Amino acid sequence: MRAAAVQLNSTADTDRNLKSADRLTREAAAEGAALVVLPEKFNVLGGERELVAGAEPLDGPSLDWARAIARELGIDLVAGSIAERRPDHEKLANTSVHVGPDGEVRAVYRKIHMFDVVVGGVEYRESATEAAGREIVLSETDDGLPLGLTVCYDLRFPELFRILAVRGARVFALPAAFTKVTGQAHWEILVRARAIENQAFVVAADQVGNDGAGHESFGGSMIVDPWGEVLARAPEGAGECFVAADLDLERQESVRAELPSLANRMPSAYRWPVEVPA
Repeated sequence: MRAAAVQLNSTADTDRNLKSADRLTREAAAEGAALVVLPEKFNVLGGERELVAGAEPLDGPSLDWARAIARELGIDLVAGSIAERRPDHEKLANTSVHVGPDGEVRAVYRKIHMFDVVVGGVEYRESATEAAGREIVLSETDDGLPLGLTVCYDLRFPELFRILAVRGARVFALPAAFTKVTGQAHWEILVRARAIENQAFVVAADQVGNDGAGHESFGGSMIVDPWGEVLARAPEGAGECFVAADLDLERQESVRAELPSLANRMPSAYRWPVEVPA
């Protein structure tokens, strides 16, 4: 299978963002990508005010576009994430949707880990406007490949990736808007670590550049194989683009057979502390 990670410089201008996503998704499919992953908040990115104003339901225009283009191109599309407005919910959700080649929604994942941090002197408080998801979601591509859904800050929580791998995930989709500061320090290390630990492919699509609200994303969108090898990566300084690579599933099977770390797990020995000091 050929996969692609689309890198965008999304802002509060949804029309402009969708045009960029449309162009790059078409280019990736033309290069043979059967699985395309868009970045986090691909349709609108900015501060709290911009995200609330640009929030949409699952049947809104952004996911209508995603369903239409997946159907037209005959691809599996992970529509990054959107700020989802839900009936009877005070807060939004940070929601990733997997759409199949038939244009139908295959899976919906709401980001579990809220990005409540201070980075480079800038405070991010995702939980102020968004509620954490509660469900780990494993989807499946049109040809039956198990696909684990994650979003951005989830990357720092290996438990999520391990559970997905134990449930059968062979590929992780990682839409992100990693900050420039943390991206420079940790992005590649963490993406490769999650791939190596779980002997899985990671298709990591990141935002890049300034969102117009004072936040700068790192870029460096990449695809990593189960041995931790970087198969493709957006060059430093690249703006909106996509990277693509072939996922060698036979090599993955070989890695898992010869170094069977997933099979060698000892669940009976693992005990979580009652409390984990922060």
